[in-house]
Amino acid sequence: MAKYTKLELIEILENLEKHRGKHTELVTVYIPAGYDVNSVQRQLSAEKSTAKNIKSTETRKNVIDALEKLVRELKTLKKTPENGLALFSGDISRIEGQQDLQLWTIEPPSPIKSRLYRCDKEFVLDPLKEMLKVSEVFGLLVMDRKEATIGLLEGKRIETLQKMTSGVPSKIRAGGQSSQRFHRITEGLTREFYKRIANEMKKIFFTMPKLKGIIIGGPVPTKDEFLDGEYMFTQLREKVIGKVDIGDASESGFKELVEKSKDLLINHERTIEKKDIEKFFENLGENPEKTFLGEEKSKKALEIGAVEILYLSSKLSKSLIKELMKMAENIGAKIKIISVETSEGEQFYNMGGIGSLLRFKI
Repeated sequence: MAKYTKLELIEILENLEKHRGKHTELVTVYIPAGYDVNSVQRQLSAEKSTAKNIKSTETRKNVIDALEKLVRELKTLKKTPENGLALFSGDISRIEGQQDLQLWTIEPPSPIKSRLYRCDKEFVLDPLKEMLKVSEVFGLLVMDRKEATIGLLEGKRIETLQKMTSGVPSKIRAGGQSSQRFHRITEGLTREFYKRIANEMKKIFFTMPKLKGIIIGGPVPTKDEFLDGEYMFTQLREKVIGKVDIGDASESGFKELVEKSKDLLINHERTIEKKDIEKFFENLGENPEKTFLGEEKSKKALEIGAVEILYLSSKLSKSLIKELMKMAENIGAKIKIISVETSEGEQFYNMGGIGSLLRFKI
């Protein structure tokens, strides 16, 4: 089974979105990456018994038939595909009394993270739609002197990756210890804790190609001590786009960190996008032989495999974006979608909204 590209995923989602069941009879199944496919098969077989209690004869038949189709499909698989699997089955006929039972199986371009089984009037598509939005991720760290939690913000989804505790004792000293000696011990343990946090962050984030930035949250002195002490590997420290005052260093602190970082994230997204389109305009002025503006020239360059980076305005028609993205994917060109949220993005759209940086002169 081949992985779907983002372009193929866009097309199949548009198709799936059109279908509506007469009742709650369209079945959606998401199997996470690494999950036992046989376990899901057994669950769906058990769901057939539950479906026998559905009062409507037609709905009962459609749900059971959809489940049987899914079970048969899963029996053909030895294991779950690398990125997990999304399956959709149900009667999509719009003619009363006539069944049109269909099945779609999708291995998406990014790993499925959560398991889902649902019968509804429509297919559950949000997890796949979210994948289309996510091209970069943000590292998260919430910390104080007692604990630290490292996580990831991917689209709207927050994932906890590592939890750590310091072992630093409370302010109550053991009997007989002087204040100075106790302070030295706790400071030493704190420094060791910071080093461990930095090492874990290096293990998790250093080779992560989609990492766009890191946000650190914690009480005022702690996160500053950690950053100013230069415990972090230099290339990761340079990825820190902001620090936020919060009091919770457990995974529940992630929500507060992300909530308080909304403006920071939006501004960072716009800053990156602004730099992208500024680079295009700069090349247009300095190297016009390898920089094309407009649909006709860019299409010609795509056809002969000359495009290195294709720039598309988000305000272009969906069909034109899909067509040009497909051409770009066929030749391995990078694609950058430029919004109109910045003055540069608006200017780019007004100039046609299509541009390309070339690999060679044509």
